[in-house]
Amino acid sequence: MTLFLVIVALAVLLPWAAAPAARRLAGLLPPREASLTLAGAAVLLAGGTVAALAGLFHVPFLAVLEQLRFAQVAADWPAVVPVSGAAGVLLAAQAVRLALAARRHRVLLSRAWELTGEGKADGDVLVVPGEEAEAFALPRYRGRAGRVVVTEGMLGVLGPTERAVLLAHERAHLGGRHHVLSAVTDFAAAVHPALAQLGPTLEFHLERWADEAAAAAVGDRKAAATAIAHAALAGSVGTGGRGGGFLSVSTGPVPQRVRALLEPVPAGPRGRGPRAAASGLVAAVLVSVLLALGLAYGLHEYVEYAARRIVGH
Repeated sequence: MTLFLVIVALAVLLPWAAAPAARRLAGLLPPREASLTLAGAAVLLAGGTVAALAGLFHVPFLAVLEQLRFAQVAADWPAVVPVSGAAGVLLAAQAVRLALAARRHRVLLSRAWELTGEGKADGDVLVVPGEEAEAFALPRYRGRAGRVVVTEGMLGVLGPTERAVLLAHERAHLGGRHHVLSAVTDFAAAVHPALAQLGPTLEFHLERWADEAAAAAVGDRKAAATAIAHAALAGSVGTGGRGGGFLSVSTGPVPQRVRALLEPVPAGPRGRGPRAAASGLVAAVLVSVLLALGLAYGLHEYVEYAARRIVGH
């Protein structure tokens, strides 16, 4: 049982080391690859933790499947009951946190659609009356296709090219299904607290992804940078408006985003630093997965050994 506890401890503690490695690697990658790396790492690390806890929780049930009486197993292996119980409590807590996160996302989406109900549709754009300057990507909901939501106030402060940049930016969020990547990372953070630090980093890289798409759409990186800065300054950031919580042109550290657009198109990572960061992250994720697989195999062997020992009595 000691070996299994060590495996579970490693699976639970590993995300604390892997999350910073993922953030460092993301900073060395182009926006699209960085976003996919962060979301993928979050899912795999959270999955490894759940698998490890689920394996420990199922020890008594595996013993029953081996036709052992639970009382016998508990008598010969007294650690089974408290360890399995602790794993069950942690799994229950994770389930509650996941349910709350899912509910929060549903409420946010429902509220946003309700608040934009008075808008007028123009293709995939929903123009909402109001003097406040807001623009955000509203994902699909209950059969309604996703929309780029923009207020009359935002359209009024932007010129024609700036409007084109704004719409291209929000369309990139919808087309790339960025809300899915954001949601799965949020759910992973509900499973393991260490993964919460990936959320803000992912949000930044998703905005950079949309920024680059907008710059490519208008064919002018400087114009795109100017438009994003203008829209961000005009936007009602942090006021709890219609799009609070959704990906918007005003989201994230805007100065860094603008500065990145004034530089050449980002290329792939080069040099020893990126390779070292990538190797560290891949190693951490692989270790997490292998620990979960090793635990599953080890649990089976453990129950077999327990069966032989108890029957031998």
